[in-house]
Amino acid sequence: MADGPGTLYVVATPLGNLEDVTLRALRVLRSVALVACEDTRRTARLLQAHGIDTPTTSYFEHNERWKGPRILDTVRRGSDVALVSDAGTPGISDPGYRLVREARAEGLSVLPVPGPSAAVAALSVSGLPTDRFLFVGFLPPRAGGRRAALKDLAGERETLVFYESPVRVLACLEDMREVFGDRPAFLCREATKLHEEYRRGTLSELRAHLAERREVKGEIVLVVGGAPEAPADAAETAEVLFARLTAEGRTRRDAVKEVARTLGLPAREVYRRLLPEPE
Repeated sequence: MADGPGTLYVVATPLGNLEDVTLRALRVLRSVALVACEDTRRTARLLQAHGIDTPTTSYFEHNERWKGPRILDTVRRGSDVALVSDAGTPGISDPGYRLVREARAEGLSVLPVPGPSAAVAALSVSGLPTDRFLFVGFLPPRAGGRRAALKDLAGERETLVFYESPVRVLACLEDMREVFGDRPAFLCREATKLHEEYRRGTLSELRAHLAERREVKGEIVLVVGGAPEAPADAAETAEVLFARLTAEGRTRRDAVKEVARTLGLPAREVYRRLLPEPE
């Protein structure tokens, strides 16, 4: 038995390719008393591939409130524990945040064992600016909440990084195009796995590419260019274009969407400029 509490290690694991694991991660996974994992079956494949027989226990979204105290009790008693998720870095749109927060609140040692992250992997090969980026993670699943969240992000200049479900990605890309305009974007699907796919294009081009398939499969990261800087005469151009479209019979709402798409401006900004709220 150790003289004091153990350490909680937050260990990044491969996204898909089992070779994408650090030597330190393997050493820690071998040496700890317990591995807390999102799915014991997924983690078992990694451990078996590297000849590791450390005991595992499940720790995921629906049991973390009652399982967390048990895991921390192991640390309190002097044993080291490794926290892993199904893929990538725990706590980044994966379980782990609460366990780390509670461990730190007690003054327990929490150390990172850095490694793969789907967001950073996608960003690194996107060809979009990487000097400043905003990790958004998953958007709300329902259309109304998703569009509201996108409108809040429309003015951000940083490159935006999203996680998305394959069953919602087409609707998400369409909502992004409507709210953001047809910005440059990058699709990362099944990163480092057998059927990995990387594609650069505009939001509408990426949507058209996926729409050709009977079914979209796999884990998806979308990297989207930030809001473009409006040209000095953009306000006048928007006014002129809006006037022409409405004169041609387009509704004010449709005209605003077309102005945003044509000028590459966030729809929210165009609404505010052309259809201000009455005082």
